[in-house]
Amino acid sequence: MSKSDWHWPGGKSVAVLINICLEAWSDGVAPGISPMGNPLPPGVLDTMAISWASYGAKCGIYRLLDALAASDAKASVMTSAIIAERSPQVVKDIAGAGHEVLSHSYAMDVIPALLSREEQKRNIARCTALLADASGGPVQGWLSPRGTSGPGHPRLLAEAGYRWHGDVFDSDLPYVQDFDGARIVAIPLATDVNDMPFMKHGNPPDLMRRSFEENLVIAREDGGPSVIDVTVHAHIFGRPRGARVFRDIVQTAATSPDVWLATRQQMADFVLQQS
Repeated sequence: MSKSDWHWPGGKSVAVLINICLEAWSDGVAPGISPMGNPLPPGVLDTMAISWASYGAKCGIYRLLDALAASDAKASVMTSAIIAERSPQVVKDIAGAGHEVLSHSYAMDVIPALLSREEQKRNIARCTALLADASGGPVQGWLSPRGTSGPGHPRLLAEAGYRWHGDVFDSDLPYVQDFDGARIVAIPLATDVNDMPFMKHGNPPDLMRRSFEENLVIAREDGGPSVIDVTVHAHIFGRPRGARVFRDIVQTAATSPDVWLATRQQMADFVLQQS
Protein backbone atom coordinates (compact mmCIF):
# COMPACT_ATOMS: atom_id res chain seq x y z
CA MET A 1 0.00 0.00 0.00
CA SER A 2 1.40 3.37 -0.99
CA LYS A 3 0.78 6.52 1.02
CA SER A 4 -2.33 8.37 -0.05
CA ASP A 5 -5.41 9.87 1.53
CA TRP A 6 -6.32 6.99 3.84
CA HIS A 7 -5.90 5.98 7.46
CA TRP A 8 -5.81 2.86 9.59
CA PRO A 9 -9.06 1.56 11.15
CA GLY A 10 -10.85 4.09 13.29
CA GLY A 11 -9.22 6.96 11.40
CA LYS A 12 -5.92 6.36 13.22
CA SER A 13 -2.79 7.71 11.53
CA VAL A 14 -0.18 5.54 13.27
CA ALA A 15 -0.13 1.75 13.56
CA VAL A 16 2.01 0.19 16.27
CA LEU A 17 2.90 -3.48 15.96
CA ILE A 18 4.11 -5.22 19.12
CA ASN A 19 6.40 -8.13 18.22
CA ILE A 20 7.77 -10.63 20.74
CA CYS A 21 10.49 -13.04 19.64
CA LEU A 22 10.24 -16.34 21.49
CA GLU A 23 13.30 -18.06 20.14
CA ALA A 24 15.06 -21.39 20.57
CA TRP A 25 17.89 -23.28 18.90
CA SER A 26 18.14 -26.92 17.91
CA ASP A 27 19.51 -29.43 20.41
CA GLY A 28 23.25 -29.00 20.79
CA VAL A 29 23.29 -25.61 19.03
CA ALA A 30 24.14 -22.38 20.86
CA PRO A 31 23.07 -18.83 19.92
CA GLY A 32 25.70 -16.82 18.11
CA ILE A 33 25.41 -13.99 20.64
CA SER A 34 25.31 -13.79 24.42
CA PRO A 35 26.23 -11.29 27.14
CA MET A 36 29.76 -12.70 27.19
CA GLY A 37 32.25 -10.73 25.14
CA ASN A 38 34.95 -13.38 24.95
CA PRO A 39 34.17 -16.10 22.36
CA LEU A 40 35.02 -19.71 23.08
CA PRO A 41 37.43 -21.65 20.87
CA PRO A 42 35.88 -23.19 17.72
CA GLY A 43 34.10 -26.47 18.40
CA VAL A 44 33.37 -25.73 22.08
CA LEU A 45 29.65 -25.70 22.92
CA ASP A 46 28.69 -22.41 24.58
CA THR A 47 26.49 -23.69 27.42
CA MET A 48 26.27 -20.17 28.85
CA ALA A 49 24.63 -18.88 25.66
CA ILE A 50 22.23 -21.84 25.61
CA SER A 51 21.19 -21.22 29.21
CA TRP A 52 20.88 -17.45 28.64
CA ALA A 53 18.57 -17.96 25.65
CA SER A 54 16.47 -20.56 27.49
CA TYR A 55 15.31 -17.84 29.89
CA GLY A 56 12.84 -16.63 27.28
CA ALA A 57 10.53 -19.64 27.32
CA LYS A 58 10.95 -20.26 31.06
CA CYS A 59 10.54 -16.77 32.52
CA GLY A 60 10.80 -13.90 30.07
CA ILE A 61 7.71 -14.59 27.99
CA TYR A 62 5.47 -14.58 31.06
CA ARG A 63 6.83 -11.26 32.29
CA LEU A 64 6.19 -9.74 28.86
CA LEU A 65 2.68 -11.21 28.74
CA ASP A 66 1.99 -9.58 32.11
CA ALA A 67 3.21 -6.24 30.72
CA LEU A 68 0.82 -6.57 27.79
CA ALA A 69 -2.09 -7.56 30.02
CA ALA A 70 -1.62 -4.36 32.06
CA SER A 71 -2.73 -2.40 28.98
CA ASP A 72 -5.03 -5.08 27.54
CA ALA A 73 -2.75 -5.09 24.49
CA LYS A 74 -2.15 -7.94 22.03
CA ALA A 75 1.12 -8.90 20.41
CA SER A 76 2.40 -10.99 17.52
CA VAL A 77 4.66 -13.66 19.01
CA MET A 78 7.32 -15.03 16.66
CA THR A 79 7.66 -18.56 17.96
CA SER A 80 10.32 -21.13 17.13
CA ALA A 81 8.26 -24.27 16.49
CA ILE A 82 10.71 -26.39 18.50
CA ILE A 83 9.23 -24.71 21.58
CA ALA A 84 5.89 -26.34 20.74
CA GLU A 85 7.71 -29.67 21.12
CA ARG A 86 9.68 -28.80 24.24
CA SER A 87 7.16 -26.62 26.08
CA PRO A 88 3.73 -26.78 24.39
CA GLN A 89 2.04 -25.20 27.43
CA VAL A 90 3.94 -21.97 26.79
CA VAL A 91 2.51 -21.73 23.26
CA LYS A 92 -0.95 -22.59 24.60
CA ASP A 93 -0.68 -19.84 27.22
CA ILE A 94 0.28 -17.25 24.59
CA ALA A 95 -2.69 -18.12 22.39
CA GLY A 96 -4.98 -18.38 25.40
CA ALA A 97 -4.17 -14.79 26.30
CA GLY A 98 -5.37 -13.71 22.85
CA HIS A 99 -2.02 -13.11 21.19
CA GLU A 100 -1.08 -14.06 17.65
CA VAL A 101 1.20 -17.09 17.38
CA LEU A 102 3.27 -16.95 14.21
CA SER A 103 6.02 -19.16 12.90
CA HIS A 104 9.68 -18.21 13.36
CA SER A 105 10.87 -21.37 11.56
CA TYR A 106 11.56 -24.60 13.45
CA ALA A 107 14.60 -23.19 15.24
CA MET A 108 16.83 -20.16 14.94
CA ASP A 109 19.48 -22.19 13.16
CA VAL A 110 16.95 -23.45 10.58
CA ILE A 111 17.13 -20.56 8.13
CA PRO A 112 15.02 -21.01 4.96
CA ALA A 113 17.66 -19.39 2.74
CA LEU A 114 19.99 -22.28 3.59
CA LEU A 115 17.45 -24.98 2.69
CA SER A 116 16.49 -26.54 -0.62
CA ARG A 117 13.01 -25.89 -1.99
CA GLU A 118 11.73 -29.26 -0.75
CA GLU A 119 13.34 -28.73 2.65
CA GLN A 120 11.64 -25.33 2.87
CA LYS A 121 8.26 -26.90 2.11
CA ARG A 122 8.79 -29.58 4.76
CA ASN A 123 9.90 -26.96 7.29
CA ILE A 124 6.81 -24.84 6.63
CA ALA A 125 4.52 -27.85 7.03
CA ARG A 126 6.29 -28.99 10.19
CA CYS A 127 6.16 -25.57 11.85
CA THR A 128 2.54 -25.00 10.89
CA ALA A 129 1.43 -28.34 12.35
CA LEU A 130 3.43 -28.02 15.58
CA LEU A 131 2.32 -24.48 16.37
CA ALA A 132 -1.31 -25.04 15.37
CA ASP A 133 -1.49 -28.13 17.56
CA ALA A 134 0.04 -26.37 20.57
CA SER A 135 -1.88 -23.10 20.18
CA GLY A 136 -5.20 -24.64 19.22
CA GLY A 137 -5.67 -22.30 16.28
CA PRO A 138 -4.47 -21.59 12.75
CA VAL A 139 -1.00 -20.22 12.10
CA GLN A 140 -1.24 -17.56 9.38
CA GLY A 141 1.96 -15.53 9.71
CA TRP A 142 5.66 -16.22 9.21
CA LEU A 143 8.88 -14.36 9.92
CA SER A 144 12.16 -16.17 9.30
CA PRO A 145 15.20 -16.08 11.57
CA ARG A 146 17.22 -12.99 10.56
CA GLY A 147 14.27 -12.16 8.28
CA THR A 148 16.14 -14.22 5.68
CA SER A 149 13.79 -16.46 3.74
CA GLY A 150 15.30 -16.76 0.28
CA PRO A 151 13.77 -15.67 -3.04
CA GLY A 152 11.19 -18.44 -3.45
CA HIS A 153 9.99 -18.74 0.14
CA PRO A 154 7.12 -16.19 0.07
CA ARG A 155 5.51 -18.12 -2.79
CA LEU A 156 5.72 -21.35 -0.78
CA LEU A 157 4.10 -19.62 2.18
CA ALA A 158 1.30 -18.24 0.02
CA GLU A 159 0.71 -21.67 -1.52
CA ALA A 160 0.60 -23.18 1.98
CA GLY A 161 -2.21 -20.80 2.94
CA TYR A 162 -0.30 -18.20 4.92
CA ARG A 163 -1.86 -14.72 4.86
CA TRP A 164 1.27 -12.69 5.65
CA HIS A 165 5.02 -12.81 6.07
CA GLY A 166 7.55 -10.33 7.42
CA ASP A 167 10.71 -11.14 5.47
CA VAL A 168 10.82 -7.77 3.70
CA PHE A 169 12.55 -4.52 4.58
CA ASP A 170 11.98 -2.48 1.42
CA SER A 171 8.94 -0.38 2.32
CA ASP A 172 7.40 1.69 5.10
CA LEU A 173 3.98 0.11 4.57
CA PRO A 174 2.65 -3.40 3.90
CA TYR A 175 1.87 -4.56 0.38
CA VAL A 176 0.34 -7.58 -1.36
CA GLN A 177 2.40 -10.12 -3.28
CA ASP A 178 0.56 -12.25 -5.85
CA PHE A 179 2.00 -15.58 -6.98
CA ASP A 180 -0.29 -16.77 -9.78
CA GLY A 181 -3.37 -16.11 -7.67
CA ALA A 182 -1.85 -17.09 -4.33
CA ARG A 183 -1.85 -13.79 -2.45
CA ILE A 184 0.10 -12.94 0.69
CA VAL A 185 0.67 -9.66 2.51
CA ALA A 186 4.30 -8.60 2.97
CA ILE A 187 4.55 -6.64 6.23
CA PRO A 188 7.97 -5.01 6.56
CA LEU A 189 9.82 -5.40 9.85
CA ALA A 190 11.39 -2.12 10.94
CA THR A 191 14.34 -2.51 13.31
CA ASP A 192 14.64 0.95 14.86
CA VAL A 193 12.69 0.08 18.04
CA ASN A 194 14.25 -3.27 18.83
CA ASP A 195 15.80 -4.47 22.08
CA MET A 196 18.75 -6.21 20.41
CA PRO A 197 20.89 -3.06 19.91
CA PHE A 198 20.01 -1.74 23.35
CA MET A 199 21.34 -4.79 25.22
CA LYS A 200 24.83 -4.33 23.80
CA HIS A 201 27.77 -2.43 25.30
CA GLY A 202 25.95 -1.86 28.58
CA ASN A 203 23.31 0.40 27.06
CA PRO A 204 20.37 1.02 29.42
CA PRO A 205 16.98 -0.37 28.32
CA ASP A 206 15.50 3.13 28.51
CA LEU A 207 17.20 3.95 25.21
CA MET A 208 14.51 1.84 23.54
CA ARG A 209 11.78 3.96 25.10
CA ARG A 210 13.45 7.08 23.72
CA SER A 211 13.66 5.51 20.27
CA PHE A 212 9.95 4.67 20.37
CA GLU A 213 8.98 8.17 21.49
CA GLU A 214 11.12 9.75 18.77
CA ASN A 215 9.55 7.50 16.14
CA LEU A 216 6.08 8.41 17.39
CA VAL A 217 6.85 12.13 17.10
CA ILE A 218 8.16 11.65 13.56
CA ALA A 219 5.13 9.56 12.56
CA ARG A 220 2.78 12.24 13.82
CA GLU A 221 4.65 14.96 11.96
CA ASP A 222 4.52 12.83 8.82
CA GLY A 223 0.72 12.71 9.05
CA GLY A 224 0.39 9.01 8.31
CA PRO A 225 -0.38 6.41 7.56
CA SER A 226 2.70 5.18 9.41
CA VAL A 227 3.85 1.95 11.06
CA ILE A 228 6.08 1.57 14.11
CA ASP A 229 7.42 -1.87 15.00
CA VAL A 230 8.22 -2.49 18.66
CA THR A 231 10.23 -5.71 18.88
CA VAL A 232 11.51 -7.44 22.00
CA HIS A 233 13.05 -10.85 22.61
CA ALA A 234 11.74 -12.86 25.55
CA HIS A 235 15.28 -13.82 26.59
CA ILE A 236 16.53 -10.21 26.42
CA PHE A 237 13.81 -7.73 27.43
CA GLY A 238 11.88 -10.39 29.31
CA ARG A 239 14.15 -9.65 32.27
CA PRO A 240 12.97 -7.15 34.92
CA ARG A 241 14.51 -3.86 33.67
CA GLY A 242 13.70 -4.50 30.03
CA ALA A 243 10.16 -5.64 30.80
CA ARG A 244 9.48 -2.42 32.72
CA VAL A 245 10.50 -0.32 29.72
CA PHE A 246 8.44 -2.57 27.45
CA ARG A 247 5.40 -2.12 29.69
CA ASP A 248 5.76 1.66 29.52
CA ILE A 249 6.05 1.63 25.71
CA VAL A 250 2.95 -0.55 25.40
CA GLN A 251 1.02 1.72 27.75
CA THR A 252 1.95 4.79 25.72
CA ALA A 253 0.80 3.13 22.51
CA ALA A 254 -2.39 1.78 24.07
CA THR A 255 -3.45 5.15 25.47
CA SER A 256 -2.62 7.29 22.41
CA PRO A 257 -5.84 8.21 20.60
CA ASP A 258 -4.15 8.36 17.20
CA VAL A 259 -2.53 4.92 17.47
CA TRP A 260 -3.96 1.67 16.12
CA LEU A 261 -2.34 -1.02 18.30
CA ALA A 262 -2.62 -4.07 16.08
CA THR A 263 -1.28 -7.55 15.54
CA ARG A 264 0.32 -8.38 12.24
CA GLN A 265 -2.58 -10.66 11.43
CA GLN A 266 -5.02 -7.79 11.94
CA MET A 267 -2.91 -5.62 9.66
CA ALA A 268 -2.83 -8.33 6.99
CA ASP A 269 -6.62 -8.67 7.16
CA PHE A 270 -7.03 -4.90 6.79
CA VAL A 271 -4.68 -4.75 3.78
CA LEU A 272 -6.42 -7.65 2.02
CA GLN A 273 -9.79 -5.96 2.53
CA GLN A 274 -8.50 -2.82 0.82
CA SER A 275 -6.95 -4.57 -2.18
